[in-house]
Amino acid sequence: MLKPKLKLTSALVVAAFVGGTAFADQAYGPFPVTVKGYEGDKTNSVSYSGQIARHVLHDSLKKAAAKGDGGNNAAEVEALMLAYFNGSEEDLAIIAPVSKDGFPVKQSTVNEISKGKNISGKFYKGAMTAWPGNQSGVDVALQMIKLAAASEQGYDPVNGMDWGQLISKFTLGAMAYNQAVDNYLDEKLDADNKPNDQPYSEGAHYTGKEHSWDEAFGYFGAAAHSVSLSPEQNYAVSKQKDLAAADANGDGVIDLKTEFVFGPAYYAAGADKGGNKNTQYMTTIFNAFRDGRALIASANGEALTDEQRAQLKNYADIIETNWEKTLAEATFKYAGSVYKDIDKIKSGEDTDKALRNYAKHWGELKGFSMALQSGKNNLGAAAIDMNWLIGFGPAMPDGKMVSDIDADGNFVRGREMTLDDYQVNMLKVQKLLIDTFGIESRANDATADLAALAEKLGENASAEND
Repeated sequence: MLKPKLKLTSALVVAAFVGGTAFADQAYGPFPVTVKGYEGDKTNSVSYSGQIARHVLHDSLKKAAAKGDGGNNAAEVEALMLAYFNGSEEDLAIIAPVSKDGFPVKQSTVNEISKGKNISGKFYKGAMTAWPGNQSGVDVALQMIKLAAASEQGYDPVNGMDWGQLISKFTLGAMAYNQAVDNYLDEKLDADNKPNDQPYSEGAHYTGKEHSWDEAFGYFGAAAHSVSLSPEQNYAVSKQKDLAAADANGDGVIDLKTEFVFGPAYYAAGADKGGNKNTQYMTTIFNAFRDGRALIASANGEALTDEQRAQLKNYADIIETNWEKTLAEATFKYAGSVYKDIDKIKSGEDTDKALRNYAKHWGELKGFSMALQSGKNNLGAAAIDMNWLIGFGPAMPDGKMVSDIDADGNFVRGREMTLDDYQVNMLKVQKLLIDTFGIESRANDATADLAALAEKLGENASAEND
């Protein structure tokens, strides 16, 4: 990884302070105020609370997706979900993450983190061809919300849909990933866009480039001290299972603004702690964010030189590449889960549970595959192949799959595929992801079964034709 020639040393970063208290493991900041002429009392220029508020809106939206009773309360549940998706003038209660035994959370409402935030305004607006209807990303999300509200606890057993998982994983790409790599780490790095020799906005205590970079970091969702934690610890913090690891300042409560691990960072840590190889997605992404921020701070409120911006763009490339791989790793993992679920369905043991898990894992698979297509890179033929292999819905035991959606928002089940054939598709998805993204962790890798399973299906087809 390229290192900037002008960079704050780690000792200087550690010597800075938050709220007057120095602590060495808060690695992303604090960073000093460098805005020329600033006369306020702020001493730390780091600010990304708006992005944390959106992570909380996302977590709460996912939780709300399971509140439907099968139709009777559909309007009420849809209104609740839309409040978290579109934002609300009311101070919304945090549905997730909330305090639990052994893991107290400091904030209980979204406005305690940041006021006036929403998901919809920061959502992918391009066409999402991975979903039926050729709709914009925002329209797809709204359709998913409506269908979730009309379902029973977020589950459609006929079509194999888990709405909470679909909405959540799609949003992790269409909001967080998209905003970071296709906005803050893209055009906002141009010389004349949010320049470093001016405050981000009138009276702000951070420069244009400082705050743009912070906002991208906020969308990644790491705790400010995540780099000092192991992948297992970061993963546990996100699961609200390790208070000691999360509580960086030792005050006994978890500040969601700086001490919690949200979706994208959670999946980076998850890939690092599992799979077949010891990857370092979390550390690589985090260090690129931290070192890039130190580079900006080293300019001391002056406009960045072309050389500094080139170095900053190199850090942005590192972040984007590894974030994209993190999403590909998650897609790969859940393709493997779906593959295993089909074996359980075919065994006939506890079929209802097996089908429920199948829908959950397919929702994660499909949602992450859509997230991958929400960045700034056009995946081209790889996206076309992935979308066809995964489909608009999973193959169901009756041999039917979702093929379209009608004008009234009802699924059309016009595609036919056996569970055996769909298993082959899952292995082809895994191979496609390896070939396209060069992923290395590869949790739930089942590609070794591809040749044997394809040969078996070929023999069966020949026997039927004899």
